[in-house]
Parts: sequence; structure tokens; C-alpha cells
Amino acid sequence: MDWQVLTRELSLYLESQVRVGLFGSGVGLSLVLGFGVAYACYYLSSIAKKPQLVASNDRFCRFLEEYCPVVTETYYPTIWCWEGRVQTLLRPFITSRPQVQYRNELIKTADGGQISLDWFDNNDSLYYPDASTRPTVLLLPGLTGTSKESYILHMIHQSETLGYSMLLLNYLGKTGRDTPLMAAAIFSAGWNVFESVESLEKPLNWLLFNYYLTTCLQSSISRHRQMLEKLFDMDLVMKARTVREFDKRFTSVMFGYRTIDDYYEDASPCRKLKSVGIPVLCLNSVDDVFSPGHAIPVETAKQNANVALVLTSCGGHIGFLEGIWPRKCTYMDRVFKQFVQAMFEHGNKIFSM
Repeated sequence: MDWQVLTRELSLYLESQVRVGLFGSGVGLSLVLGFGVAYACYYLSSIAKKPQLVASNDRFCRFLEEYCPVVTETYYPTIWCWEGRVQTLLRPFITSRPQVQYRNELIKTADGGQISLDWFDNNDSLYYPDASTRPTVLLLPGLTGTSKESYILHMIHQSETLGYSMLLLNYLGKTGRDTPLMAAAIFSAGWNVFESVESLEKPLNWLLFNYYLTTCLQSSISRHRQMLEKLFDMDLVMKARTVREFDKRFTSVMFGYRTIDDYYEDASPCRKLKSVGIPVLCLNSVDDVFSPGHAIPVETAKQNANVALVLTSCGGHIGFLEGIWPRKCTYMDRVFKQFVQAMFEHGNKIFSM
């Protein structure tokens, strides 16, 4: 279908209807119907698109096409809120929050610290009644994220239906080739931290996201202010108005980096993509202000047979809303569920297809 021809014909029709309406009746209805048709045409031609699947390994591609077909299907973002910023802002408020009962485990470390783990045991699993053979999915929430985030709750719900157990934690140590992990899925990664903070410092993005995120980071350390004041100028840290300022005054210093550039260089996942040694599926939207489309490491991903990128044209940051009223399942949820199930049930076929 030639959308340009259709749009031109629609414009001529609307002009004729307006002229008729000036001397007759029904112009309001005609305009509404015409606008609806024009919007639908624009949505179907420019918004709803199949994601771009980037992978150098043909066998990995065939595996995804057969066992995770959602990555090849057209993604239809919610028709009234498809723009990236809107999706990012609305997702926490629109999507439901499934009830999840965690079992908390507190591990004390040798240096006096502690690690808090939230388990979802799924003891009622019909597919894996024996806990010793029940697959376990590890979830790492994003920056300032917790086990109560709506997208985390939805992932747990998806895993529950598959019979899996879940473990939520905020840090995953590296073990190299000896890792017990079968595979990994990464959603809305900020691949290049330099590009991410630059994008977030644009006026509108600062107003909508950067300032709020900075206050969340400050809140996360304010409870320990009395102890931290021995090491940091906490008054200066609490005056930060951007993530970059907070990282310069606190995060980079906390982790022993000489400069913030050294920290951002080390914290950028794009630098580690070449060394990934297990199958990894990465979902990003090119309109994500936290991870701009031009900073997604497409060429680097093509150099590693273990990596597959799924790039949508819309979706924002951890948004990926779909349906008229996106209360329940998102596109990201469906990618998560299909990929996790594919790896647990068919993972041995990934490099033999």
C-alpha cells in the first residue's frame, strides 16, 4: 500500500468535507473521522514495526525465531502513548502490581556489611514440585530499583506461571568462564554512560527524569549520612542536581576512581560486550532517553556470536506498553517469558540448529 497516496487522497477528502460543512452540516463528524483515519494510517506506517534483530550467529537467530518468536513479530505500542518519554513515565502508574510474597534472606559479610536477598520460592509449582530441580531466575533491578518495582513483579508472575523460582539481588559478582549461569537477558541497558548522562541533561529530559533520579540516589544514602560524613562532603553531595554531579561527588569517589570519566568508562556495558561468554538477549528501544539509539553498540554486538540485540522503534525505558489499556503484560514481559522458557527447555539446541 502506498501510504503517501493514501494520505494525499485523505487530505483532499477532508478539504472537500470542510467546504461542504461550511454550508451544510456534519463537518465535525467528518473531521473527527478523517483525523482518526489519518492517525491510524500514520500509526500503522510509522509507529508499529517489527523489531530489528541483530546477531552475527545464524544459529542463535534461528533459535530465537523458533522458540522466542515475539522478537520477530510486529510490536504495536499503545496507540495513545507510543512516544518514548510518555511510555517511560506512565509505565509505573498504568501497569498492575501483582501480589508477590518474598522470603528474605540476610547474609552478613566479613567486613560487617550485609546482603539482602529476596526469594520467590514458588513452592506450589506444578511443573517442578521438587525444589532441588526447579529452575531459578536471577533478577537484578535497575538503578535505585527494588523488588517492589512493577516490572519486577510482572517478571516474577511470568516465571511463576512457568514453574520457576526467582532470586532478586542488587549485585552479581563475576566468575568468568566458570559462571553457573545458562544465559542472560538485558532490558533497556544504558550501554554508554557518557551518552546516557548527556541525553539526560537535555532540558526536557532533566526536568522529567534526571532531577527525580538524582533525588532518589540522594535519598538512598541519606539514611547513612552520619557515617558517610566521615568520608564525603555530604552537604555538597546533597546539593547535586544531576546524576553526573552526584556520581562525581559520591559514586566515583566511593568506588575509588580517580575521575568520573574513569568511572563512567568502566561502568559502560558496551566495553564488556565482546567478552560475553554465554547467550545474551538485549532488548532496547531506540527512543529511550536513558540509552540513545545512536549509542547502542550494534557493530560490537555483531562481533560476538553469543549476543543478540532486539531493537524496537518505540518503547522508551522499561516501557514497551502495548494494547489499548496496558495494565497487564507488556512487550518486554513477553520477550522475558519466551526467552527464559526457551533457554531452560531448549537451551541445549541453541548452537546446534
